[in-house]
Amino acid sequence: MLANLWKKKTTMMVGIDIGSYAVKAVLLSQGNNGFILEDYAIEPMVRGAIVDREIQDIEAVAHVISKIRQNISMKAKDVAAAVSGQTVITKIIYMDVALSEGELASQIEIEADSLIPYPLDEVSLDFETLEVNESDPSKVNVLLSAARTESIEARVEALDTGGFHTKVIDVESYAVSRSYDLCLSQLPNDAKEKIVAIVDIGATMTLFSVTKAGKHIYSRDQMFGGEQYTRSIVSYYNKSFEDAEAAKITNDLPPNYTFEILAPFHTKLIQQIRRAIQMFLTSSGVDKVDYLLISGGSASIEGIEQLLIDELGIHTIIANPFKGLALAKALNCEAVAKVAPQLMVATGLALRNFAPWHI
Repeated sequence: MLANLWKKKTTMMVGIDIGSYAVKAVLLSQGNNGFILEDYAIEPMVRGAIVDREIQDIEAVAHVISKIRQNISMKAKDVAAAVSGQTVITKIIYMDVALSEGELASQIEIEADSLIPYPLDEVSLDFETLEVNESDPSKVNVLLSAARTESIEARVEALDTGGFHTKVIDVESYAVSRSYDLCLSQLPNDAKEKIVAIVDIGATMTLFSVTKAGKHIYSRDQMFGGEQYTRSIVSYYNKSFEDAEAAKITNDLPPNYTFEILAPFHTKLIQQIRRAIQMFLTSSGVDKVDYLLISGGSASIEGIEQLLIDELGIHTIIANPFKGLALAKALNCEAVAKVAPQLMVATGLALRNFAPWHI
């Protein structure tokens, strides 16, 4: 099914990030001087409609997406969305360099049974040919991607019911890495040749992905997110979950929250990121991470940027994929900058409109 969805583009395409706490959408166009942010929208998700990145209530998700449809530019109906989590598998495999794409597809289908730990009738596969293998020029590196078909179909049904037409189902870690290119202007000039880790802190999951010289080389999900911060506010100050979420955004909290709420969350965040970095270094053989990009809904929590610089000794910035982009006249610069970090995935999906229909 992935192969059926990844086809040649014909119209403007919205990137839609379906999260457990919100649905986020971004629409980009391309002008003579680069990309233009045409529109964006954020709508809160019904609690419980998505659990552990899987849609539990398609009708509820579709209703939220229909609100996005009403708020995003009506000239764009095609969308790109993403799957993520433990049911998504990506592997680099090595195939004969002389094989055509059709032959590769046939060969991968034959070998997939030993590569994918799920029954093949429950999985959708796709692949992209990368570069010739440095160690063995007779082989070519091929990126194989697999996802549970039910996860894909649930997203497609929710999007289509919500008023869109699904063109692309991507992988979330690759969408985040694609947005990294738009953040390069925030980093020192040598960043494009360095190891850059992107930490996307969602509500319940944190995606840790790494690029080396601009190429995605590693990703890992961690069960940690901003919901822990919200639940602490609920517990300490006897607020409803909704009021706690609002207080987190507006900083309408008692003065002692810094010690009771913020400091413990900072400690947990540092532990999670330090652990993620160590796991990457151990598995990759790389000596160090040169730069950190922090994104996601919790990226704007007070003090995160300087905290990570001080504790980890790594140059850290809060990601803004729209920095340097032209904005449509109807958009407010300050409002865009405020929500930019949480739109990294949606932006990466919107960028699929300007690339071939492969990861």
